[in-house]
Amino acid sequence: MRKIGFIGAYDKTDFLLYISKILVELGQRVLLVDGTIMQKARYIVPTIEPSRTYVTEFEGIDIAVGLKTIEDIKGYLGIPLAEELPYDIALIDTDTAGSVMNFKIENSEKIYFTTSFDMYSIRRGIESISGVQTKVVATKVLFTKHATKEENDYLNFLSKDSNIEWNNEIIFLPFELGDQTVIYKNQRVAKIKLKGLTTQYKEGLIYIVGDIIGQENYPIIKKALKKIEKGI
Repeated sequence: MRKIGFIGAYDKTDFLLYISKILVELGQRVLLVDGTIMQKARYIVPTIEPSRTYVTEFEGIDIAVGLKTIEDIKGYLGIPLAEELPYDIALIDTDTAGSVMNFKIENSEKIYFTTSFDMYSIRRGIESISGVQTKVVATKVLFTKHATKEENDYLNFLSKDSNIEWNNEIIFLPFELGDQTVIYKNQRVAKIKLKGLTTQYKEGLIYIVGDIIGQENYPIIKKALKKIEKGI
C-alpha cells in the first residue's frame, strides 16, 4: 500500500474526496483517512451507523474516521498488524504534529503541505509541523487566487525553524468562489461531482493525481475526470 500524506490546517477534506474519486475511477483501491482535529468527514460523508471510530464506504472510497494510527485501522478491520491494509493507496489528512507523528507521515511516499494564506491556515499549518521531531520532505500546495513571491517567502520564513524540507516544486491551486458553491452543493446532496468546478480547480486535481500515480498517466486521468463529470 502506498501512503500519501497531506499536512496542514487548511480545509482539504473535499479536495481529497475529489482526488480519491478520480483514483477509484482509475481502478485504484483507496483509503482516505481523516486524522484531523475537526474530523470534517464525519459530517459530510454519509454513513449508516456513525460512531466514535469507523470505516465507511462512499462512492467506492473507504473512509476512516476517528482512528488515530494505521494500526488502529487494521484493528478495526480485523487485519493482523503484520499484514498490509488491502488498499493500493492511502491518503492521510493530518493537521497537528501529533497526527503527523501517529501516522508516521514522514515515511509516506509523497507528502503535501496544503495551505491558503489567511493567517489561521498558515499559522496553524506551520504549528502542525513545528512539533515534529523527524525531518519531513514535502511539496507545497498553495490555495491562492493570485500567487505571489511574497506569500511563498512568508511561508518559508515561518517554517525556517521546523523540521520540514521543501521540494523545489510548488503546486498552485487558484480557488474561486464558484468552486466553493459547487463544493457546498455536493455536500448537501452527498455526492462527489466534478461538474461545475472551474477549469483551474480541475486541472489542479489532475496534476495532483498525476503527481501521485505518474505524470505519464495524464491522458487517462483527464478521461477519468471527464467520465465522472458526465456521471457515466
